[in-house]
Amino acid sequence: MKTIRNPVLRGFNPDPSILRVGDDYYIATSTFEWFPGVQIHHSKDLRHWRLVARPLDRRSQLDMLGNPDSGGIWAPCLSYSDGLYYLVFTDVKSHIGPFKDTHNYLVTAPGIEGPWSDPIYLNSSGFDPSLFHDDDGRKWLVNMIWDHRKGKNKFAGIALQEYSPEQKRLVGPIRNIFRGTRLGLTEGPHLYKRDGWYYLVTAEGGTRYNHAVTVARSRSLFGPYEVHPDNPVLTAADKPGSELQRAGHASLVETQTGDWYFAYLCGRPLRPSQRCILGRETALQPVEWTADGWLRLAGGGNGPKTVVPAPDLPDHPFPPEPETDHFDGDRISIHFQTLREPLDGSWASLTARPGYLRLKGRESLSSMHRQSLVARRQQAFAAEAETAVEFEPDTFQQLAGLIHYYNTRNYYYLYISRDEELGKCLNIMCSDRGLYDEPLERPVSIEGWDRVHLKASLDHERLRFFYSRDGRDWTPIGPVLDASVISDENAEAKLEGRLIDQGFTGAFLGICAQDLSGQGKHADFDYFTYRELPEPEPGA
Repeated sequence: MKTIRNPVLRGFNPDPSILRVGDDYYIATSTFEWFPGVQIHHSKDLRHWRLVARPLDRRSQLDMLGNPDSGGIWAPCLSYSDGLYYLVFTDVKSHIGPFKDTHNYLVTAPGIEGPWSDPIYLNSSGFDPSLFHDDDGRKWLVNMIWDHRKGKNKFAGIALQEYSPEQKRLVGPIRNIFRGTRLGLTEGPHLYKRDGWYYLVTAEGGTRYNHAVTVARSRSLFGPYEVHPDNPVLTAADKPGSELQRAGHASLVETQTGDWYFAYLCGRPLRPSQRCILGRETALQPVEWTADGWLRLAGGGNGPKTVVPAPDLPDHPFPPEPETDHFDGDRISIHFQTLREPLDGSWASLTARPGYLRLKGRESLSSMHRQSLVARRQQAFAAEAETAVEFEPDTFQQLAGLIHYYNTRNYYYLYISRDEELGKCLNIMCSDRGLYDEPLERPVSIEGWDRVHLKASLDHERLRFFYSRDGRDWTPIGPVLDASVISDENAEAKLEGRLIDQGFTGAFLGICAQDLSGQGKHADFDYFTYRELPEPEPGA
């Protein structure tokens, strides 16, 4: 029997919205402050997946300069109707404290790879928008409602309003159709229709370890919605031994052969720290409609599983992805992203020195505006990243190198700079919840080196940096570092019980350059390699 091994989208790929069009399956996931916005993966068998599109790829669609860490693109919803792909999403401008500035938009495209339209503004009443195409041709937007008032339920229910394609705006009354269950934190709504019933699938319990999928139904689109008798239908909240934790935020798909699957987010924590260094990932699990008209996990129970039956579809594997980008084409790998703004010639160039990616140093790693940073997801517990840099700093304020990055407050950075005594040198800087440190007692001089190779080696919670003159003989630099710092769990911070910081992304490995003097000193990167290393089998 064919099986699916979860997670199917490894590394930071949360809030999956799954869609089938003919024989093709697509999953759209959140990208937060990373640009371009939204990842879309493609499959033909639900077993093999490939990243094919990033729809929000220009400033006219997405302006995130100044967005906070873990702001930006939350919970996209991908749908198809009338020969068009529809993508709705939230651009979050603030999310800490009593208020959330959450603006919801719609873009469309004739094909999954675009071209995608400029956005149509929808509303700002809450996040996690989803577009439902009813069988009478009408279209409806649902999103959670955020209530900032003291003493109120912040997750105030699910708003429903009609969308007019002709007027390109929401029209008619706004209805609160579902106020959630006792689990609370009701979000991530998706509507489906089957056998005359409207089914509302929501995420509840919050996206940490109490996360869950709940289902309600009604004969009327407007409710009232009765709650599933066995809610939650999927959760790991009471299953501490499960490999997949944080299970929730699901969407539904029906295969060509009549099978149904949940796509849902999950996390794989390190033990005993319970930190998910790979972020929130995407898993699949078969579901079935039982005789009473409700949806339940196939095989019983309500827990997430790492190995599940696959549909009886022809295998469709994709060619393996290249480990190395040599920066010798006219564009960088689709796996790379930048922070808050597009990669453009004002700060990044493949043509200024052919065969290299030239990065112009700009703002610091604390900036939420103009960082010259290019990175890709860490998608395995054991992995390596490697690059070669040519960089001639004139001052300690000019830096360039290799970074393991979560956000502006949590990172490890092996960089080239200049010291007044040592000349050109290597050093490490780190930030843990905003607490800055340099773990080396003294920088390492590389005065006279034209080029230096840098490497980061990761083995679960262990991070070690290395450097080399020739890319063959490697020398370790600095201590073994705690890679679990690069996680949602570590990013979250409370003061006297009040949430003062939170994170929803994942670990990235990449290259960057800063010039804090404002002179725009550039660094040339010859290649970037991301390599996943074999891990021992469970129990080995």
